[in-house]
Amino acid sequence: MGLFDSFRAMLGISAESDATTKADPEDLFGMSTAYLTMEADLRFDSADEAALCFSSVDSTDFADTVDAVEDILTAGSEETGTEFRRHTDGHGYNWVVLADDDPEDLVTSVHFAADEFIERGYGSRLLAALFGFERDGDRAYWIYSFRRGAYYPFAPQGTSSRNQSLEFKLESVLDGELEIEDDESYWYPLWPSTRNGHPWE
Repeated sequence: MGLFDSFRAMLGISAESDATTKADPEDLFGMSTAYLTMEADLRFDSADEAALCFSSVDSTDFADTVDAVEDILTAGSEETGTEFRRHTDGHGYNWVVLADDDPEDLVTSVHFAADEFIERGYGSRLLAALFGFERDGDRAYWIYSFRRGAYYPFAPQGTSSRNQSLEFKLESVLDGELEIEDDESYWYPLWPSTRNGHPWE
């Protein structure tokens, strides 16, 4: 399976029937305590960035929805200082990338954005939420798949290999705190395009 096929499968585009649990944006708040556990038990600090990935629809109503999401994030940034930017990757997927040194603000902003898509009837366009962590030059991510309604860990090493032992360690420590995908075949990689980059860059 190639990179693009893996990406499509992870996002549920090639097999929507694989979704086993309806995604609940409230699941995102589980990351608030997960940040504390990652730091206290695993010495992973927040990467100070998170991202929401979605696919677009060529319609005026959907464009209005994206504008509404940006309005919400702009209003929130005035209170929390959370910065955000839009990005479209080489596969045509859209990202809202958030930056803040307070993990709680990142979680809240991702939730607000996701909830607005759902409230306006575009929950099916939500693909994944990613939360980044760093430790001694290593990076790890918790990825929430909206198609599967669950989290899974991803620890890339460069642009084409992953630290699976670390991923299993993350799973063992956070199991019970997060709703973790129990079928490891759905732990699809989202490779960064550069060795020191994030998947959303």
